[in-house]
Amino acid sequence: MTPNSTSASITALDPETLRDWASDHEDLIIIDVRSAAEFESSHIRGSYNVPLPLLSEHTDELAARLTSRVVLVCHSGTRSEQARQRLAVSGIDTAYVLTGGVPGFAVAGGDVVKGKDRWDLERQVRLVAGSLVMVGLAGGKFVSPKIRMLTGVIGGGLTFSAATNTCAMGKAISAMPWNRVAVDPTRESAILTLPTASSGDEIKAA
Repeated sequence: MTPNSTSASITALDPETLRDWASDHEDLIIIDVRSAAEFESSHIRGSYNVPLPLLSEHTDELAARLTSRVVLVCHSGTRSEQARQRLAVSGIDTAYVLTGGVPGFAVAGGDVVKGKDRWDLERQVRLVAGSLVMVGLAGGKFVSPKIRMLTGVIGGGLTFSAATNTCAMGKAISAMPWNRVAVDPTRESAILTLPTASSGDEIKAA
């Protein structure tokens, strides 16, 4: 299978192709934009963890280093596409977005490093949103009709999230204690350690 380019700047890469690239292309840079906790739970061997908030803060600096073959990875592709859009503004319009994310790569037989088991962030967001809707409905029936407004707030938030391709709830949940690791990626530890075309360094396995 080959990359599927839907436009000049939106290119999806299937897991099977990335699996083959991982063994054949030394210039390949895989950037995992999930949280550090998700990365710790499982990640593609050789990938670099640059969480989306960090990438968004230092997009220009990151883009200046990405002169090789770049693949953006998350859990499902949503955050990877957000990262691709930000990098495109900084001049990187050749980055691929892995379809199916890390789970899809694992199913395709790719080399995935396993660590501490955690729920992925998107699953946590669905749990919290669903729970708040249930609380709103139950509270509106048994406590006060005004509590039903909570369901409207959640619905509005999800609609805004879809329209803007952002997720405030996800950002808030990622800061919770159970989603923290001993050392979070920083500009120095994540971005400045990326190899550049002029460095001559090979991609090292994580």
